[in-house]
Amino acid sequence: MEKQLAVCVNWFPITCAYRWQGEIQEDGEVVLIVKTREGYRQAIEEVVSQQITYNNFMAEISPSGVNQGFLDWLNAEIPVKIIDN
Repeated sequence: MEKQLAVCVNWFPITCAYRWQGEIQEDGEVVLIVKTREGYRQAIEEVVSQQITYNNFMAEISPSGVNQGFLDWLNAEIPVKIIDN
């Protein structure tokens, strides 16, 4: 948030079961929901990968609708990123 990549981040500790090198593993994990504008995913992935050295899942979810109050806050706090094509 200090880098103005996100307006808000939520985190949830969970238990994760997964297959790794042919065996079932179970570990603690934290799920992040990063609320930001379009075009910031790569920069956010770079920040996260500086803290996490294992394979991780990052997905971009585009909501079909967002309340205007939140959009006003997001637009005031996070600059528009010009997306290179």
